[in-house]
Amino acid sequence: MHIINIPEITDVPVLGTDKRFPVRRIYCVGRNYIEHIKEMGGDVRKPPFFFQKPTDCIVQDGSQVKYPTLTSDFQFEIELVLAIGLGGNNIKVEDAARHVLGTAVGIDFTRRDLQIQARDAGRPWEIGKSFDQSAPIGGIKLLEGELPVTGEISLEVNGVTKQRGDLEQLIWNCAEIISKLSEQYELQPGDLIYTGTPAGVGPVVRGDHITGKVEGHPLLHIDIV
Repeated sequence: MHIINIPEITDVPVLGTDKRFPVRRIYCVGRNYIEHIKEMGGDVRKPPFFFQKPTDCIVQDGSQVKYPTLTSDFQFEIELVLAIGLGGNNIKVEDAARHVLGTAVGIDFTRRDLQIQARDAGRPWEIGKSFDQSAPIGGIKLLEGELPVTGEISLEVNGVTKQRGDLEQLIWNCAEIISKLSEQYELQPGDLIYTGTPAGVGPVVRGDHITGKVEGHPLLHIDIV
């Protein structure tokens, strides 16, 4: 018997099935496209790092996202997402694909002004990254074969392309991300990994319509209200 109601399970649809993927943790990779590092004023020689978002940050395709509090610089970051189906520690690069159930289109929403303030003060990024409705995601496409190493990734705001890159531009590819992350944490089924964003990040305002694209996946549609 629990003293309060059990929180609802956050889950994501699995394309081509009537099943859903229950989300355990959300990991995100920072600094994983060179051009994005440059536009944010970072050092391209430093390796990417990982941070987390709460599970209930998930937003489904076709949803409305409320413009968040405390910020005047609310920005998008288009990303490929990996859905973990088999857990493990110290996963070898060559074994990484068998740990992935599928892939999806995601957006890492960011309160950029608050993130930069925290970064410059040497504080954690949570206030800029880990807020309500900050992790939109489309349906999960089951992985068939190897992890993607190429493919266009882009984002449009009101029909205008703002970000465009290719997965081959990842500093750490998908297999390397899984291997490195599994050195820090024991990955478990239900984990999602947002793999980083290409250059072109920018702000949105109320009334904007966002379309996220990753080659081979359905589009992700989000409205800002």
